[in-house]
Amino acid sequence: MSVTTEAVLETLRTIKGPDFEGDIVSLGLVSDIFIANSKVFFSVTVPADRAQALEPLRAAAERAVKAMPGVEGAVVALTAEKKGGGMEAAPTAPPRPAAPPRPVPAQAAPAGKQRAKAGVPGVEAIIAVASGKGGVGKSTTAVNLALGLAANGLKVGILDADIYGPSMPRLLGISGRPQTVDGKILKPMENYGVKVMSMGFLVDEETPMIWRGPMVMSALTQMLREVEWGALDVLVVDMPPGTGDAQLTMAQAVPLAGAVIVSTPQDLALIDARKGLNMFHKVDVPLLGIVENMSYFLAPDTGNRYDIFGHGGARREAERLGVPFLGEVPLTMDVRESSDAGTPVVVSDPQGAQATVYREIAGKVWEQVKAASAASAAAAPAIVFE
Repeated sequence: MSVTTEAVLETLRTIKGPDFEGDIVSLGLVSDIFIANSKVFFSVTVPADRAQALEPLRAAAERAVKAMPGVEGAVVALTAEKKGGGMEAAPTAPPRPAAPPRPVPAQAAPAGKQRAKAGVPGVEAIIAVASGKGGVGKSTTAVNLALGLAANGLKVGILDADIYGPSMPRLLGISGRPQTVDGKILKPMENYGVKVMSMGFLVDEETPMIWRGPMVMSALTQMLREVEWGALDVLVVDMPPGTGDAQLTMAQAVPLAGAVIVSTPQDLALIDARKGLNMFHKVDVPLLGIVENMSYFLAPDTGNRYDIFGHGGARREAERLGVPFLGEVPLTMDVRESSDAGTPVVVSDPQGAQATVYREIAGKVWEQVKAASAASAAAAPAIVFE
């Protein structure tokens, strides 16, 4: 049975608006509804200062839509973006007395602060792979890093956090839809011994995701916490390029073990890479290091080396910032061809030079994660009985 926008709106008319005035549809609080493969996506606009208090309204709307015949899932987000009409009609609660100001610590919180956040059950460490801009080979690096970690004996999963341009289905040669556990929790897809979740499994490859920030944040949270990841040593998160909602959501929602920044040697790419480095630094996420991708090109016929995008820029930037330099990945035809074919080079040519580079990078990353974990454990307070 196909699901229509009209049927969803009719169902949402049963949901009362803030303070039980009218319903969320007549008040104009429901965004454009997006339906893909029997899954429904929309947001509900509420006053910004009442977003937390009105979370039950969001949950009620989500439950109502999920219960509709033919609906396989729903993603509903709260947004404080003003929509006019209905927003002004929604009455607001009287202001509460302001809480007394809390003292601001003089020093930044220690690195162990990340561990106070709720982790993902069964997942020991979460690593973000990010870049300041697109087109630097971040997703290819992320998938080969994950496969390198798996080749080194770890249990690995990949979360494709690029909602607008998911790459993992193509890079890992996976098609089809994920199954659910009791109709609520998604089972990750799997290939090459790695568990994978991506928005690309939930919508058609050519379907554009025209979402605002709150929708992206809600979808990411669900793919993190409503997936049966099982026991993993590490979950590699392929972040979208830039420093927006997705990056902040990941940094705020889970205790990231660290971030790997991917850049080319080109000055323009390095400028944007610095933004990514600074963003993770500001939200107290450890920087595991920088990868220089497309570092140089070796001509397959002559063996001559060409520094197409310059060379050594990422290494120099890592040294300047005091961040580990993880390695140089050459630009080669087989990396591109194997990625397009869904057989990443770490599994298609495990003894090749490129696969060796990725496994070495994976080893360095994991050493950084273990060192940070040991430092965090050593910094924890101990109770001494005398």
